[in-house]
Amino acid sequence: MNIQIKNSSNDPIYLQIKNQIRDAILNGELEADELLPSIRLLAKELRVSVITTKRAYDELEKDGFIHSVHGKGSFVAPQNLDLIKERFLKKIEANMTEILRYAKLADVSHDELIEMIKTLEDENAECN
Repeated sequence: MNIQIKNSSNDPIYLQIKNQIRDAILNGELEADELLPSIRLLAKELRVSVITTKRAYDELEKDGFIHSVHGKGSFVAPQNLDLIKERFLKKIEANMTEILRYAKLADVSHDELIEMIKTLEDENAECN
């Protein structure tokens, strides 16, 4: 697992850790029941606080991506990809509803919204 902390990111460090582990699980880089590094070891490797890595692991567990076994460590939880996709679709719909509301208030056309999406896709593709 290769986690990269970017100091230039607007996201807090715990969220960067959480998102990268979540993405590795969703992309199949981490398999179900695979043992994750201990909170202390990951903190040491990333040169961050144990509290920071604990928060990332706690949120991953709360979201159902990992499970912890006392005395044994944290493991990747088996994933229902259809359920995960449905959760993301709900978040997308909620954000799109808000976007459409703002677009209407600002008198932004459908074509302008599509162009904004394309521009953001291009910008994000360059960052990855």
